[in-house]
Amino acid sequence: MTRSQRGGTPSRAAKRPTRSPRSSTSGTGGTDDTTGNGSAKRARRSPKKRSGRRVPLRHLLPCVLLLALMAMLMLRGYVHSEILADHRVRPPVSNDRVPKDILKGGPVIDTRSERRRSLEVPDYELVLTFDDGPDPRWTPKVLDMLRKHDAKAVFFITGTMASRYPDLVRRMVDEGHEIGLHTFNHPDLSLQTKDRIDWELSQNQLALAGAAGIRTSLFRPPYSSFSERMDNRTWPVTRYIGSRGYITVVSDTDSQDWKRPGVAEIIRRSTPERGDGAIVLMHDSGGDRSQTVAALDRYIPQLQVKGYKFDTLTGALKAPSAHTPVTGLGLVKGKVWVTLVQVSERTTSVLVVALAVVGVLVLARFGLMLILSVAHARKVRRRTFRWGPNGPITEPVSVLVPAYNEAKCIEKTVRSLVASDHPIEVLVIDDGSSDGTAGIVEELGKDLPGVRVVRQLNAGKPAALNRGIANARHEIIVMMDGDTVFEPSTVRELVQPFADPRVGAVAGNAKVGNRDTLIGAWQHIEYVMGFNLDRRMYDILRCMPTIPGAVGAFRREALERVGGMSEDTLAEDTDITMAMHRDGWHVVYAENARAWTEAPESVQQLWSQRYRWSYGTMQAIWKHRGSLFDRGPSGRFGRVGLPLVSLFMVVAPLLAPLIDVFLLYGLIFGPTEKTIGAWLGVLAVQVVCAALAFHLDKERMTHLISLPLQQLLYRQLMYVVLLQSWITALTGGRLRWQKLRRTGAVGLPGAPPEGAVPQQQTGERRPVG
Repeated sequence: MTRSQRGGTPSRAAKRPTRSPRSSTSGTGGTDDTTGNGSAKRARRSPKKRSGRRVPLRHLLPCVLLLALMAMLMLRGYVHSEILADHRVRPPVSNDRVPKDILKGGPVIDTRSERRRSLEVPDYELVLTFDDGPDPRWTPKVLDMLRKHDAKAVFFITGTMASRYPDLVRRMVDEGHEIGLHTFNHPDLSLQTKDRIDWELSQNQLALAGAAGIRTSLFRPPYSSFSERMDNRTWPVTRYIGSRGYITVVSDTDSQDWKRPGVAEIIRRSTPERGDGAIVLMHDSGGDRSQTVAALDRYIPQLQVKGYKFDTLTGALKAPSAHTPVTGLGLVKGKVWVTLVQVSERTTSVLVVALAVVGVLVLARFGLMLILSVAHARKVRRRTFRWGPNGPITEPVSVLVPAYNEAKCIEKTVRSLVASDHPIEVLVIDDGSSDGTAGIVEELGKDLPGVRVVRQLNAGKPAALNRGIANARHEIIVMMDGDTVFEPSTVRELVQPFADPRVGAVAGNAKVGNRDTLIGAWQHIEYVMGFNLDRRMYDILRCMPTIPGAVGAFRREALERVGGMSEDTLAEDTDITMAMHRDGWHVVYAENARAWTEAPESVQQLWSQRYRWSYGTMQAIWKHRGSLFDRGPSGRFGRVGLPLVSLFMVVAPLLAPLIDVFLLYGLIFGPTEKTIGAWLGVLAVQVVCAALAFHLDKERMTHLISLPLQQLLYRQLMYVVLLQSWITALTGGRLRWQKLRRTGAVGLPGAPPEGAVPQQQTGERRPVG
């Protein structure tokens, strides 16, 4: 359950000095005239001027984190050949434009400085070459086998693998092997432009410099074969490569180990005839290389006995080393590149683990909701179900309505309460309103029985509620918001659980009244799923985290034992609920106690409300962290309720954006089909849970049409809000109350038009004066 599913207006308890003005209430329509509105207005009219606008850190950090995450994913995609990779392979063409001496020459082709010559390896010299690595599994085994038999080799590395596994490249160089380039992303260069070829070479050298601090002059084109198979498309590439200072190395002996033909066949194909020298093509990456490793263990000693020497290419040709040290800026760039790749690899590994965690949490939450919500519904809907031995509850109750500038809503709120079928007193606590809210209630109190007003200086919602508790006449106290409308049966349904003497508080069922807009419809889905499934689940588990400010009821005794409403957090409703659990009281959910509240109608208002809720919830969790080590009821809540609330309300929503991040990544870079299938699977689970929630709440299913769009747009907004709340908490930021703008358009379903006289209740209802 998320904080966004509480309903009603969020806390207005900013860190203002709380005063305790005298309260004088009279009977019906009585007021306390200690307002202090003049000083409050002057304070609001004289804000401190700032010399310039500065972006708050809590706004800047989410943007920086998002950009960093995107950069890490893009870098990861690049070094894994998922971005900018070209996997096309061109079929052979004619070779009539390739010089005959190249076609009939050796596997080493030198076209530097307008040269055009080829070289062969001397007799009894074997140059083992390994392509496509380094591979974290097979390259170490190949290196171990070479070291075991005192053999040297040439490794033609790709930039992607060298960037990811620089330690293996360093080991190759330290053990005396030679390094050649095999491009960065392994494209067919005959299909690429000169700019792309230069990019592949420079990036490959950058990775090599970062891994081993060297450059190399050796190069092997991807998908190359023998020199005799060079054609009219690959020859120009070879000439261009030579103009960039590289020697092209192909092969004249192909083990075809990539086909995995068996150890004996690999040895046969790798063995030259009559003592000829050879450049042998093998692979240390790209698949299962177990046969290659096993073949080396037999192949090398067999040919060493015949007089063959296994050397590097320059060693076999008695030429200067192909390696040159890299220093200065080039070395720094290489080190930075490799470091960034390592960071991206570790970051994405952590993200994958976090994605698995959030997947488990989401599925666990959905599983618990499906099972426990059905169990709760069956329990409370049985004909024989009774809340406790002291029911039904018919004693009068006090309804507290804290109000701050609710002139547009307060009349509907009060009239809905007066129409209640349970005996009540209505106590409106005006928290320093400047729009005439108190005056409207006073006028209503002249005609409506049981309505009183208490005025106070603006001190915040917790102070207003505590003021109301002090002035309430009855032992059961109902709390609601000034923008909320009750059904006639709401109070009666809400107080019935107090028939159980163990129950200290009851959560009602808050509903979105303005659900006709798209944002309202999305919040309607969120409220129904949160209240109907999450609250039922938490009720069964006896760890209800929040009594919603829009509709909740408390025993006066329970409130007094925990010290009343606290101003320690911005989520006073969550704070008081957790305090109830720690004091040993049961907190339950009354599904039929419906309240209709006005949800924010703009993105800005919604952001402000949810931002405050999320931050306040984190404060409440932190405040009650000591329950983890307590004994008795407090310890039970700390070790059962607090972890569940933290996991489902904070950790899971914080990690949930990873689902969408990987969805976006998969849609762009693949595998697209699997990505879409996985996302649709998650959506299907959510649809099932939402449909169950709407069924249990007897809501129309038509609103679920917008659920897919809600998952794509609305949910992302909630993610950012939660992330910003985390950053605010970590950076020590403080939030101020921002009053939501109300339209007063929410009424009861099927209620009479505006201005109609409400039907008077008769019979058991007894007004309280």
